[in-house]
Amino acid sequence: MPHVQITLLEGRTLEQRRRVAKRITEVLVEEANASADAVTVAFVDVPRDSFSRGGILICDREKK
Repeated sequence: MPHVQITLLEGRTLEQRRRVAKRITEVLVEEANASADAVTVAFVDVPRDSFSRGGILICDREKK
């Protein structure tokens, strides 16, 4: 049972999530011979004030 966890900055639409989940599932079916019903995808939303890159919070980077 392949499980994929995707961590993203919050703000993606429901339709975007649907498309990503579908495409990830298709790749695992094609490349890993997984059953589509066995593939699970979890989206983890992270607020911009709880994610950093290079030691700087994303929310602070956006202010520049």
